Amino acid sequence: MKWVLGVDSGGSGLRFALGSTTPRETDGPGGVGGPGGVTVVATAASAEPVRTGPSGIDPGHLLAQLLPAVDTLLAQAGADTVSAVAVGAAGMATLGDGLRAELPGALERSLGVRRSALAADAVTAYAGALGQRPGAVVAAGTGMIALGTDLTSWRRADGWGHLLGDCGGGAWIGRAGLEAALRAHDGRRGGSPALLSRMRERFGPAPELPGLVYPRTDRPAVLASFAPEVARCAAVDPVAAEILSAAARHVAESAAAVCPPSGPCEVALTGGLFRLGAPLLTPLRAELAGQLPHATTVSAAADPVTGALIIAGALATDSLRLPHDPLLLHIPAQQDR
Repeated sequence: MKWVLGVDSGGSGLRFALGSTTPRETDGPGGVGGPGGVTVVATAASAEPVRTGPSGIDPGHLLAQLLPAVDTLLAQAGADTVSAVAVGAAGMATLGDGLRAELPGALERSLGVRRSALAADAVTAYAGALGQRPGAVVAAGTGMIALGTDLTSWRRADGWGHLLGDCGGGAWIGRAGLEAALRAHDGRRGGSPALLSRMRERFGPAPELPGLVYPRTDRPAVLASFAPEVARCAAVDPVAAEILSAAARHVAESAAAVCPPSGPCEVALTGGLFRLGAPLLTPLRAELAGQLPHATTVSAAADPVTGALIIAGALATDSLRLPHDPLLLHIPAQQDR
């Protein structure tokens, strides 16, 4: 048995999971209990998000939170060393240069860990949802990204942020709902009196909305906070219902773009956006059936921190099948395999 660590770093802080590998050769949900399967033993969390600096995500700040968490988790488990670490971080693909350059060496010096992986959060979401099987995952919350693999390479769609993409995500739905509210305020076509009423309740008079939204550094989250209001109105308001239908089309298009082109494809949906429930899921299932008739929609088996743990367990047992990628799943070249 080996001890392994999974880390999930996002906008709301960090989550840590310590697990033990098992020698069982039976498949289990999400790859847990499969070759190099992992049993979660202890967890911890920090509410402080990792800072970004000139080289992107700050490796020193991440390490400063990781090391005390590891000490606590090892003490809880009665363990002394960690064999492998996998870190999944939001923004890894575009802001991960500093982490890739510094964190593996720092982990080896601090913890004696020679095997590590640095992954985009979409990759750890994939591993948590589907394990190491081919397929596709849509991770949707404030933003939206789809990731798929045939276990040879990764295919990515969207995830370009709320100004350039994330089509169908929470910020996209919220922005569309607020636009419809403002159209109703102006008397333009396409407006929704129901959404205008919800907007006034949540944000105040319409003329004040731009001043409340544009200066905010957390603008995507502010926009996404209105998405549940769109979902609540959808049953009685055709404008709100059409916004969610359009969101479903965008999400299905991204899933279709990344699903392996040959053979059956499992598509897992993960992330807080899907808690909107039937107003989004009903049109989404219809869109997936139309755009991906060969695919099967499945429930995500586990969350991203468990996905990071699955990757760490696979590293520790030489059973990693997910494809390496310099930006999406970075495995330092000097590691023994």
